[in-house]
Amino acid sequence: MLFFCNADDSHRFSRAAMKRANKPVWSTVSVSEVEALYELFKKISSSVIDDGLINKEEFQLALFKNSKKENLFADRVFDLFDVKRKGVIDFGDFVRSLSVFHPNAPQEDKIDFAFKLYDLQCTGYIEREEVKQMLIALLCESEMKLADEVIETILDKTFQEADGDKDGRIDRDEWQQFVSHNPSLMKIMTLPYLKDITTTFPSFVFNSEVDDIAT
Repeated sequence: MLFFCNADDSHRFSRAAMKRANKPVWSTVSVSEVEALYELFKKISSSVIDDGLINKEEFQLALFKNSKKENLFADRVFDLFDVKRKGVIDFGDFVRSLSVFHPNAPQEDKIDFAFKLYDLQCTGYIEREEVKQMLIALLCESEMKLADEVIETILDKTFQEADGDKDGRIDRDEWQQFVSHNPSLMKIMTLPYLKDITTTFPSFVFNSEVDDIAT
């Protein structure tokens, strides 16, 4: 169901922005949540350049509290939010992508987003090196450090369990099976306070938890 709000000129997100997003989003996100997300969007999109769009520097500053530190995880999340591949995120892309992290979003959507997160080369498969790169980035973002041999052990265990046909890569079906047996991997795909959000939006920080991966 599509929701349209009566809004003044400062709330231009309503009809135009909603039409730019996929319809399923609006069965997950409520009117008050859209209003709050628009306020957040305005704040983020004007933090460096006030142009109504979120660039990578603004995105990293808002979601990761650091606009300068290079991080593969941050870059990858930005790339997935940048649906139109223009190097910036408009409001429709912002809500459509962020809705995947809503507690009410379908688990299938979360699993698919997580798969794309690790599929760095967009081949439709997750390679061992891609998992290694992402794991190191997640550890870095969480300010954790593991010895190289521990990381390799995690990779060995992951592919032993996830790579069903033992071809050295994980396809979508294998990923879905792996996640179903390891639900803790999906913790980063839910932001609980999105469920009851109000126009007073809390400080938004993307939590890249890796405690369960590292144990």
